[in-house]
Amino acid sequence: MARWDNLKNRGKVIDRRGAAPLVGGIGVAGVVLLLGVNFLLGGDLGDAIELLEQVPVQTQTQDTSKFEGADDYEVFASTVLGSNNSMWQEVFLSQNKNYSEPTLVLFRGATASGCGTATSQVGPHYCPVDETIYLDETFFDELTNRFGARGGDVAEAYVIGHEVAHHVQNQLGIMEQVQRMKTNNPRQSNELSVLLELQADCFAGMWAHSIRDRNVFEPGEIAEAMDAAAAVGDDRIQESAGAQVNPERWTHGSSEQRVEWFNRGFETGLLEACNTFEAI
Repeated sequence: MARWDNLKNRGKVIDRRGAAPLVGGIGVAGVVLLLGVNFLLGGDLGDAIELLEQVPVQTQTQDTSKFEGADDYEVFASTVLGSNNSMWQEVFLSQNKNYSEPTLVLFRGATASGCGTATSQVGPHYCPVDETIYLDETFFDELTNRFGARGGDVAEAYVIGHEVAHHVQNQLGIMEQVQRMKTNNPRQSNELSVLLELQADCFAGMWAHSIRDRNVFEPGEIAEAMDAAAAVGDDRIQESAGAQVNPERWTHGSSEQRVEWFNRGFETGLLEACNTFEAI
């Protein structure tokens, strides 16, 4: 296990895991950026939006008392978020820009978000409307049990770093630029979605680079992050669903691409190394 206690900064985490799910009747107010929506759906972003708009009514049946107070997972998530924030504060400062820190909401089942209703089915995602990341940590059970990822705390930290990266893309105006490009050229929509996601993987790699000399990772642990990136590659997901591998329906990139771009950020630690849109 990584030595997260070597990192001192903490991010803003709201723990709703002990709250009854807030569901139904909330329309989507904005674009949702996900680690890999296809991991459960075998589909595209439109499928994710349908899930956000049409959430079945649920009731709370679990014992919620175990979520009272700050437990180990909440501290872990806050630490990973805080270390991401520290790096991005420095990157933005070097460009004379202001970085606004995102919020991370932990939940179980479903919860209200600025983009609709966040659900476990959709998976980890970022809502630019309220600048908040939504994470049901039971996602990682699905990642290991269904898609064969090794799992581990570094893999979970990569997921948080990927979603923080979407926040960075929102703050830098990259998300808005990509949306305009999609509007002007709908045929490039999937390709642009892939490039946006691969850049987020590269940004997550930059975060890992920023703490690799702080005695956080044990030898070989960074491979957990790359394994998680590979597990949510579109080709791997399509194969696991018994479908034919079809790059035209990709929204996040292949396993090989995701590992390649994460590694590029990890090896260089440079923002300019993460320009996935250079060829467009």
